[in-house]
Amino acid sequence: MKNLLVLFAMLTLSASGFAGNVLNGKVTGVIDGNTFEMLTEDNESYKIMLYGIDCPELGQEFSDKAKKSLEKMILNKKVTVNIQGKDRWGNRLGIALIEGTIDPRYDLLEAGLAWTAERDPIQELETIKEKAREKGKGLWKEQDPTPPWIYRRQRTLTQLKSS
Repeated sequence: MKNLLVLFAMLTLSASGFAGNVLNGKVTGVIDGNTFEMLTEDNESYKIMLYGIDCPELGQEFSDKAKKSLEKMILNKKVTVNIQGKDRWGNRLGIALIEGTIDPRYDLLEAGLAWTAERDPIQELETIKEKAREKGKGLWKEQDPTPPWIYRRQRTLTQLKSS
């Protein structure tokens, strides 16, 4: 009996841990090209960053277009988000599926409105990005567009110097 209780406790803990990795709800706001807010079925609010891509930062060329594109795709729609972890600032990183089937990362990459992640890019996403680059779509119209992680570092350095 004791073994059964231990087994039941382990299954319950692992099931609840897994359930915490998937969120279902409605998108209530879009912050930028790869970040949105959602309200879950349990009435909890979450900020989610799309896993594996990075869109231009606000103030960077194509940032408005990326944000508007994500808004058009996802705002006020039902999403399922598979949480992949957190970034170094504690932001939740997730793979979102709109109404169970549409992954907005693909559309953003195909339109040339996103880079793949700086570190360990996902090969499938990298292939989509490279096709957009070859076709000169979106930000790839520029000769050498500045990736958002470089833009953030440059801004941080500038802010430190002016302090």
